Amino acid sequence: MQTRRETLKHSAIVAGLLATTGLFPQYAFAYNKAAFDAKSVADVVKALGGSAPVESKDVTIGGPDIAENGAVVPLTASTTLTGVKHILLLVEKNPSALVAQFNVTDSVEPNFATRSKMGQSSDVYAVAIMNDGKAFFAKKEVKVTLGGCGG
Repeated sequence: MQTRRETLKHSAIVAGLLATTGLFPQYAFAYNKAAFDAKSVADVVKALGGSAPVESKDVTIGGPDIAENGAVVPLTASTTLTGVKHILLLVEKNPSALVAQFNVTDSVEPNFATRSKMGQSSDVYAVAIMNDGKAFFAKKEVKVTLGGCGG
């Protein structure tokens, strides 16, 4: 059994190792400014190296048909495709279309959930960008009764 002092010492060592490898979230600078600044789905996909997205039954988007509060809209994105590089969640009518970008490897199940702000009713997209640059999407309309972007 470890003493409190040994546990703290080991925790400090692990934290130091994580800091030197850049695995602390606040040091994760691997975000694409052009993608987050893009206003359309096509522009976001292009900024992330994908080709024009094509609708696919192998990509699924989940969310409510009607969101009573646009400040916290639950969304899910998943795919059964292999060779996926990124899974994106986008809200077409938000000031910045890109809500979330999930980086995928073969050891990660491409099934993600998050919450988004939505200022108004909009189509939402789940986009899978493949390792070869092809992009596939699913689309769903979400109606918002109370806007979440200050509206």
